[in-house]
Amino acid sequence: MKQDIIINSTPQESRIAILEDDSLTEFLIERRRERGIVGNIYKGRVSRVLPGMQAAFIDIGLDKAAFLHVSDFSSAPEDVSNLLTGTEEEIVFEAPRPSPSRRLPIERQLSPGQEILVQAAKDPLGMKGARLTSHISLPGRYLVFMPTTHHMGISRRIDDEKERKRLKEIAQSLTVDGGGFIMRTACEGQSKREIQRDLAFLTKLWGR
Repeated sequence: MKQDIIINSTPQESRIAILEDDSLTEFLIERRRERGIVGNIYKGRVSRVLPGMQAAFIDIGLDKAAFLHVSDFSSAPEDVSNLLTGTEEEIVFEAPRPSPSRRLPIERQLSPGQEILVQAAKDPLGMKGARLTSHISLPGRYLVFMPTTHHMGISRRIDDEKERKRLKEIAQSLTVDGGGFIMRTACEGQSKREIQRDLAFLTKLWGR
């Protein structure tokens, strides 16, 4: 299958068209005034730890320090749907979740000056800095790869039971060297080969 990506960029906006076999399949527009930081990944430095709030402020190079709550840093997130920053996918889990481990106090996990990898979950608003998570999610065309979890899910928007069963079988056959993934709505009707290629791209991107 022939695939082309056409990009048109101006100071005001960027437009991206994706064509498959000369047919338009996706068209994206990003306007300068609408740009946020949600989904961006940063190597941040802990500036303050607040045991009373069970949170920390992280310096990610913006004017205001960003906010990281202990629930967004613990190694066993209880609500994986919150990890899908930058996407609107609804998910249904097709693999059992591990039992949530007892959450350690944030002061036992972080200390001032410590460097951590984080992702913006909410943009800064007013006097508040951005909200962060340490549970990274990388959206691709067909999948959302989550390198810090071991969950597998399928978009709830795919409501055909036969198709869900087919996708579940594909998901269970995919090999992931660490991490989990969500099958997005765009997976519907796609071959295992195409889905596998997307997963390979995302895992390679994470490994860089």
